[in-house]
This record gives sequence, C-alpha cells and structure tokens, in this order.
Amino acid sequence: MTPRELIAEAWKITNHEKSLRRWGFAAAFFETFLDIKLLGYQAYFLFAYITEKKVGFFDDFDWLYSNVPFWFFLTILISFSLLLLVELIFPHLAAGAIIGLAAKSHKGEPVRGGLILAVHNFLPIFASHEFFVLASWSTALTLCSVVLRYTQGSIKYFMVGIIVAFWLLSNLLKFMASFTEQGIVIRQMGIFASIGRSFRLLISHLGHIVFLMLLLFIISIRVFINAIIVLVIPGVVIGVGVVLLHFLSPLVTYIIAGLLGMVLILVASYFFAYLHVFRRTVWTLAFLELNKQKDLHIIDGEDI
Repeated sequence: MTPRELIAEAWKITNHEKSLRRWGFAAAFFETFLDIKLLGYQAYFLFAYITEKKVGFFDDFDWLYSNVPFWFFLTILISFSLLLLVELIFPHLAAGAIIGLAAKSHKGEPVRGGLILAVHNFLPIFASHEFFVLASWSTALTLCSVVLRYTQGSIKYFMVGIIVAFWLLSNLLKFMASFTEQGIVIRQMGIFASIGRSFRLLISHLGHIVFLMLLLFIISIRVFINAIIVLVIPGVVIGVGVVLLHFLSPLVTYIIAGLLGMVLILVASYFFAYLHVFRRTVWTLAFLELNKQKDLHIIDGEDI
C-alpha cells in the first residue's frame, strides 16, 4: 500500500468500526481527565511558587475533610483513588484492543474479542510504556515542578535542564519504538524483541519519507489539539466557579463546576476518540504492510 492508500484505509476503519471508537473514547476520556488533573495541580503549585506560599499535595483533601461530613469526604477519597487507578490502567488495556481489532478489520476478519485482546496484552504493553515514561509531558512537568519546589540554589535549574534533555531523548527512543505495541499484539513478541523489531522496521524503511512525514503531522495535530483542550477546560471551569462563588456556597459551586468540567471532558473525548483510534490504526496498518517487505539488513534467507 502507498502512504495515501494506508492513510485512507486507516480513516475508513476508524469511521466504520464502532467498537474501535468505543475503546478510543474510553481511553481518551481517562487520559484527558488525568492530564487535566495533573495540569490543575501544577498550576496550583506554580501559583504557590510565585507567591512563595507553602502548599501541600493534599490541600484539596484537607479542605474537604474540614468542611464536609466525614461520609462525604470518605466517598470522595475512595472514588478519587479508584478513578486514578483506572486512569493509569485503562489506556494500556485499550491499546491492545484497538490494535488487535484494527488488524482484524484490515484482514477482513470479524472485529470481535476486544476485551480478550485488552487483557491478554495488558502487562507487556504496560511494561513497554514504562520504558519511555519520561517521554510523557505530564511526567516531565511533574518532575520539574518537584525539583523547583524542593531543591535549593541554582542547581535546580541545571536539574530541570537534565530532565528536559531526558524528555527529548525519551521521545526520540519512543518514536523509534513506535511499532512495539503492534509487535506485542499482532505477533505476540516479547517486549525487547518487539522494540528491536520496531527499530529495524523504521531504519529499514526510512526511504518511505512521505509516510513518516504524514504520521508525524497527524500525531502533531493530535498533540496540539489535546494541549489546547487540556488548557481550555480548566480555564472554563475556574471561570464559571469564580462567577458562581458570588451567588452560591463554595461546596455547591465546586459541585456545579465539577459537573461542568465532566461534561466538557466527555465532549472533548468524543472527538479525541477518532484521533486516538486513527493514530493507532495508521501505525497498525503500517506494521502489517512493512512486515511484508524484506528488511535492508537481510541479504539472503529470513530474518532470525
């Protein structure tokens, strides 16, 4: 398949397969929700850092404990903990389901078994993600925030520079390992074997420059849109909360603002689902097509 045909086929699968979009919607929702919470915490810490005010990571729970009934506080605490666990786990589950179902659709097989694909491939996909944990902007931002708040002297700026350098390096390595998840799900390869296969595929087919440029362009659009939404939603929620505080009690205001934020995240996740599924489907179809070709380091015989 040419790059244009591959992109067209990936978009066709994204629009046609509702089960893929359901997995994509759930993954996008939990990822967006987690990013917004992390950004909110960092904005709070940045305000405290600028105003030289001492704050703690659990100030919101301290406030709840002091201002609401204990049963309500306990409910919020348990719900928050369970939600955080789901936010950290579900995107890895969804990755296996989306890749496997997209491959089945491309091969003309029944698009079923998403849950089995998700559970079966969860641990290796989760482990492969942990190799590139510093490639996440939220992780890098959190580490920089911790260094700036708790490290004294000018050395903290040097440490921030080191974190940024590792973030750039991790993103480069993550790009080279772009086919790792596909190797795990489609070929049932081990983590290191799949990473190695991804490196060889990308290096062997760098001449497919138009294809790679299209992928990078698509990914950049998704990241850019995601960044805008993640920044806009907290701003809208805070703005509405500030206005309502003039008319309602703080507790009622926080509940209304929280519900509004939830609705906005649901709406944003609906659109993110298409981009989320499309991006993974493009990489999946590329993996299937490139594996049909011989790697450049193979002269005679099969790759072993």
